[in-house]
Amino acid sequence: MELTRRALLQHLSLAGAACAIGVPAMARADGAGHERDWQWLVGNWDVYHERLRGRLEGSTTWDKFGGKCSSWTTLGGLGNVDDCLLYLPSGTYRAVAPRAFDPTTGQWNIWWLDGRMAGKLDPPVRGTFTGNEGEFHGPDVHQGRKVDVRFRWHETNSQRPHWDQAYSTDSGKTWEINWRNYFTRTGTEPAPVALEPGEKAAAEAADWAFLAGHWRVKNRKLRPDGSWETFDSTLHNRPVMGGLGNVGDNVFDAPSGKYRGLSLRAFDPAAKSWRSWWLDGRTPQDISPSVSGGFANGVGTLTGEDLVNGEKVQVRSRWSGMTGTTAQWEQAISRDGKRWEPNWIAELERA
Repeated sequence: MELTRRALLQHLSLAGAACAIGVPAMARADGAGHERDWQWLVGNWDVYHERLRGRLEGSTTWDKFGGKCSSWTTLGGLGNVDDCLLYLPSGTYRAVAPRAFDPTTGQWNIWWLDGRMAGKLDPPVRGTFTGNEGEFHGPDVHQGRKVDVRFRWHETNSQRPHWDQAYSTDSGKTWEINWRNYFTRTGTEPAPVALEPGEKAAAEAADWAFLAGHWRVKNRKLRPDGSWETFDSTLHNRPVMGGLGNVGDNVFDAPSGKYRGLSLRAFDPAAKSWRSWWLDGRTPQDISPSVSGGFANGVGTLTGEDLVNGEKVQVRSRWSGMTGTTAQWEQAISRDGKRWEPNWIAELERA
């Protein structure tokens, strides 16, 4: 059936926040009891890594190197983020790992974003904890070969919790462990993983510097009948990956009920542009398709594609009016890339 412009806007009005198209409005179960599943990881750590040099090729050579990690909770405890620095023998790199708990399945979802390839968010692994042990599984592709991936956390409440990653090519009958790491706590309060001595901040890190910190937000969102509803929200935005990424933890006091969401942004060095993803706390098993773009003349514009009722539409996320204490964000959609129709406008004031 042809999707009219009004019907499209009505459908979009049920979305979460940035690019959360197609998100149902109803709240899910609260996940009570799982808010502390990752509390043991909150804080800062030195990390010792052992990584198999060649995967699925019979290698027995392990590269050993150090790293750092900062971890904090999001989504009211039903999410968390790791900001990682790895001293690979081939060169230092940064990465970020967002997690979210899904009350409908009773499982945690874990993603991995490598800062060297920030245009691609790895497929999630899913699982849960039994006591101090956690196990998580998911499909992936390694060098064109389909594999099952397994993450395991061990002795999570010990002085040295540790983790391993394994691949299987026979549907989990046998596993090859290809990465192990061991955590030593350096701080109980999560602090940013600082730049290395002599390391200069990338020029692109300045693009989102305006958003770091705590904000009060006034929202206007389009209703199904074409009118606008207003409500408040809060945002706490943290830089990650040495400034080449950031994570926003949002709480919305919407008329339909309070809910949470997480924004993840990273600079894609291959495309030389920013990527932005959205995770709605009501549907935590999925992260939305990314929008991408950059800043020019004091305005940040990121665009992408999504599907509404099977029809492809374009989505635009725009930041403007940045003063250090205020900013504006607008989400709009288009069917032709020429005419844009806003469906969400947020006015931010630094808290």
